[in-house]
Amino acid sequence: MKIACVGGGPASLYFSILMKLQDPSHDITVHERNPAGSTYGWGVTYWAALLDKLREGDPASALAVRENSVSWTEGVAHVGARTTVAPGDEGFGIGRRRMLDLLAERARTLGVRVLYESEITADRLPDADLVVAGDGVNSALRERHADHFGSEIVHGRNHYVWLGTAKVFDSFTFSFVETDHGWIWCYAYRFGDDRSTLVVECSPETWRGLGLDTAGEAEGLALLEKLFADLLDGHGLIGRAQPDGAAQWLTFRTLTNRTWHRGNLVLLGDAAHTTHYSIGAGTTLALEDAISLARALREHEDLDTALTRYGRERRAELLPVQSAARHSARWYENLPRYIGLPPAQMFALLGQRHSPLLPYVPPQLYYRVDRAAGRLEALRRLKRWLGPKVARGVQARAHRR
Repeated sequence: MKIACVGGGPASLYFSILMKLQDPSHDITVHERNPAGSTYGWGVTYWAALLDKLREGDPASALAVRENSVSWTEGVAHVGARTTVAPGDEGFGIGRRRMLDLLAERARTLGVRVLYESEITADRLPDADLVVAGDGVNSALRERHADHFGSEIVHGRNHYVWLGTAKVFDSFTFSFVETDHGWIWCYAYRFGDDRSTLVVECSPETWRGLGLDTAGEAEGLALLEKLFADLLDGHGLIGRAQPDGAAQWLTFRTLTNRTWHRGNLVLLGDAAHTTHYSIGAGTTLALEDAISLARALREHEDLDTALTRYGRERRAELLPVQSAARHSARWYENLPRYIGLPPAQMFALLGQRHSPLLPYVPPQLYYRVDRAAGRLEALRRLKRWLGPKVARGVQARAHRR
């Protein structure tokens, strides 16, 4: 099979690796429009379950990723002067650029052509049996046929910006700071021995009240360094300004597609779906797409059958993840509802932010029920059953209004 992957992200590269391992005679080219070594983002997160899947698909790339990752087992939340620490599952961080370099090198050793500064336009697709659109949330290949794919984008309410810092965090860290214009907070995690990612988020009212809507990058970074001075311990923040000097504040776009392929063109990763960054699953889900697509192509000789199965399976598997991501985003959009709780309760509900029941139950009552459910199996079953039922009922009433 002749395969063209458009976009040189982790999903496209890992898919090319898997396909070469399945059949070395596949003719595979990965087209990346940017120069080698240039990439957006700082570090990406993943958990042990992904490593297990990578080992199953290709032990060599799994080992390379793990050896170049750092890990943590605790979560820390700073709310003003209060600090809460809680144990958690082992999490991992790796620089996005480092991950791309590792996967590209592995792909090349297997015979994949990885071409940089090779831009593919939607009106002139490569001559290939299969074209994989791994060109991100702004996918030109998807947008050309948006009606066919049934693309829908929903914008979140809060504003956020991705930053880097030389401050190295030993734990996955949350920091909430109260200002005269409302709360502003960050998520911080290390991805190397000398670098961390720091994502700052706030409501639109706080964003405008602090003047971040009009501040250039240098001015905005200086303000954020002042607000998070206790957390940063004298370290600065590193941004990625636009050519006009503006800071890269965004609102999150949740993308869904009704179908994931059109003829021999198939969507992969962020071109097919996005989930809110607060659940830290974007890279994992993209790599799982690659695994699923490669498996479908191995198990079905007919291309349309394989692509149909891939899309159907992945959309079904993503439903609970997308639901969790929506509830997580809304938890932060409704932060004042939780921020005044005692530290242990607030951190516990931060960990429960994926629950469909939490928005409809008074926070302190939910906390007590959740603690009791941890001890009683009958309450756990009731909670799992009641949450989706209450959420569907509230949503149905809202649609009828």
